[in-house]
Amino acid sequence: MARLTPLLFVLLWSSGFIGAKLGLPYAEPLTFLLLRYLLVIALLSLLAFATRAPWPRDARQIAHIGVSGLLVHALYLGGVFTAIHHGLPAGITALVVGIQPLLTALVAGLLLGEHVSRRQWAGLALGFAGVAMVVAHKTGSVELATLGGMILPALAALLGITLGTLYQKRFCPHFDLRTGAVVQFGASALVTLPVALATESMHVQWHGAFVFALGWLVLVLSIGAITLLNLLIRRGSAVNVARLFYLTPPTTALLAWAIFGETLTGLALAGMAAAVTGVWLAKGR
Repeated sequence: MARLTPLLFVLLWSSGFIGAKLGLPYAEPLTFLLLRYLLVIALLSLLAFATRAPWPRDARQIAHIGVSGLLVHALYLGGVFTAIHHGLPAGITALVVGIQPLLTALVAGLLLGEHVSRRQWAGLALGFAGVAMVVAHKTGSVELATLGGMILPALAALLGITLGTLYQKRFCPHFDLRTGAVVQFGASALVTLPVALATESMHVQWHGAFVFALGWLVLVLSIGAITLLNLLIRRGSAVNVARLFYLTPPTTALLAWAIFGETLTGLALAGMAAAVTGVWLAKGR
């Protein structure tokens, strides 16, 4: 299971972009995410009480878990959903967020004292090139005059997922996965609610596609994939965890091809091979 965890995480995490594509036409981004957070909190709270899971009692630990949740969930997911909702092509969004493993490697040495070898740097660079090749035909055309405002949420998402994984690895790598997730999503909901009330209409079209997307993101992403991410952060180095995100765009492209019939170009297939090779090279000891 330990060997399968990274592959299962990539598959589940990649499916989140498919869920977002299905659900975003029926709700504004922060409203969509707030509903997702509240459902996850309710389900995991019931599970925690039913299984008598231990809750963090130390105020400092609760604060650290909450901050990690704000970065990984509220800032990252809020940034990605908002960027796509405001018209930034998914390909550009993927490219911006795809810088995360490289940025993680730069910061990991300072915050965690992790050493990044030349082989790992080469793998990270090759992985990013592979991601660029996969999403090249999906970047679309955006006027430079409007690109700046549209790309800011994507940059916020990049900052959130990078700092969030590093922060959790440094300050709270070990916590109960049931109650800790309640704290993480609880903090995200508390921050997202006032922002959504101030900036969105909070209107939801309860279409069948939206209900399915919401259920998928709650059960498969927020409970399944996030649990696996927490396990990976607990067990491995920050760079080893970050490199897996290079596999997300290729896997998402394969899922979109299988589900929506989207075209896979020769360049995209070559990019997938490059990304996989880069992830293999970037694996630490």
